[in-house]
Formats: sequence, structure tokens, C-alpha cells
Amino acid sequence: MQAPSFLAEHAVSVEQYCKQILEQKRAHVPARLLDAMLYSLLAGGKRVRPALVLACYQACGGKDLDAAMPAAASIECMHTYSLIHDDLPCMDDDDLRRGNPTCHKQFDEETAVLAADALQAFSFELLADLDVDADLRVVLVKDMALAAGMQGMVGGQMMDILAENQNIDNVLDVERIHLHKTGELLRWSCEAGAKLAGANTQQFEACSRFGKAVGLLFQIADDILDTTASSEMLGKSAGKDEAQNKATYVSVLGVTKARELANEMCEIALNACESLQGTAGKQLQDLAVYILKRGQ
Repeated sequence: MQAPSFLAEHAVSVEQYCKQILEQKRAHVPARLLDAMLYSLLAGGKRVRPALVLACYQACGGKDLDAAMPAAASIECMHTYSLIHDDLPCMDDDDLRRGNPTCHKQFDEETAVLAADALQAFSFELLADLDVDADLRVVLVKDMALAAGMQGMVGGQMMDILAENQNIDNVLDVERIHLHKTGELLRWSCEAGAKLAGANTQQFEACSRFGKAVGLLFQIADDILDTTASSEMLGKSAGKDEAQNKATYVSVLGVTKARELANEMCEIALNACESLQGTAGKQLQDLAVYILKRGQ
């Protein structure tokens, strides 16, 4: 299934912003470090997380996309840092990311680690520089720390590692891993867009529900694709989950029941959008369907 057009439009805007603002740092940053950061950050991808920031911002009445752009770039920096670390030999040991050599293959392990560390720190810098009320900046920074850190993504990554070779057979255990590992940054994206737009309670709760459902949907779809798609199609090594005996929705449920669960999560996401505004609300629904059907 082809990606919704708005996704590509937001991706271009976010990439241009990221490149511009990082290049402004060149006189103050070692060239190899900045080159590695830009290499990974601009390596392609659908930019789902920043698109969610911008789409939820618009769906809650936000008008000036430039005002939300630093938050969109922030989540992409945080996500890219996590991908660089995921690919390292001590983690998933992958040679490909988005169809290109991984950062440690293109440069070296030391540079990759430092580039990821720098992107993580830069994510918080972008939020701290947002042109919004200081109280809102603090909230977004704190929310990001919780979503990305030991209570969120990093905690989920630890759960994922500990579950390897444990023959997990309870889908709730898999869900707990991925609500943290994948879901938290996607939820942050939706909630941050809503907060930046000054969403009312109904709008914020709708975006939050959408983010939680899409977080699980994204991971279920990813697990299915790891089993059914080729490395060329994925842009990364296929079959890694099974080779590493990871706890996935497919390993616990099988492909058929995993698809059924993905359909349920998509339906929850679609229903959450009913109280959101106009075109942007429809875009969120289109994105949920695309996540469900990518690779089909």
C-alpha cells in the first residue's frame, strides 16, 4: 500500500529543518561527529513520529506548523539515536538500516555511539528552544524523558533483551515490552502535537488513545513484516527476530492471529479520530490504515 501523501510532505519539511539546524552547528562540532549524525538522521524513512506530531497539532486546531517543527525534529532525533544503538554489534548487530549501511558500518562503532548520544541530547535541546510558554517546554521535556528513558523506550529495550530465548508464550508479556519499547515515543508524538495546539480535554484524550493504539499496531505490523517480507523490502535484515529468538506477536500468536490483533488496534485508532478536526483527523486515520497494510 502506498503511503499517504501528507506523510511524504511532512517528511520533506522535517528533513530540511533537521539539516538546516544541524549545519548551523558545524563550526562548533567535530566534522566526523556531525557527518555521522546527519548520515543517520537523513537516511530516509517515512518519518511517522514527526508526522504524528504535526498531524495531531493540526487536528487539534494548530495553524502554524513552523511552531511545532522543533518538536517534530526532536522526536526524529530521539528515534534515530535509538536506531543507531539498536544496530550496534552489542545489540541487534545489523548491517543495514533504511537500505543503507548502518552508522557503525559507514563510520565505526565509536563514532556511531557518540553520534547517537549527541542526537539524544540534541532532542532535548530542540524542545528547550521551542517558542512556547516555559511551563509547556518543561512538560514536553519531562514527557520526553519519561517516554524515552528507563520507564519508556530504554526500559522496553531491556525487557526485550531479557525476553530473548525465554520462549515467552503470553501475549500480555509481549504487549508490555512493546508498549514501552515502541509505543511510548509514538504516544509522545501524538500527545505533544495536541499540547502544542492547546488541545481541549476531549482532543487530547483522542490523540492519546490514537497514539497508544498506533504504537501497538506499528509493532505488530513490524513483527509480521520481519517474518513475511524480504530484506530488500524492509531496508534492513529480515528474519532477525526469529534468529535471535525474540518475543514477538508472531512468535506468540502466529501470523494469522497477529494480523487479527493488528486489525483490532487499527479499529481503535480509527475510532479515536472521530472527535478530531477535518483534514488532519482524516490524515491520522489514513496513516493508521497505511501502518496496518504496509507490505501487503
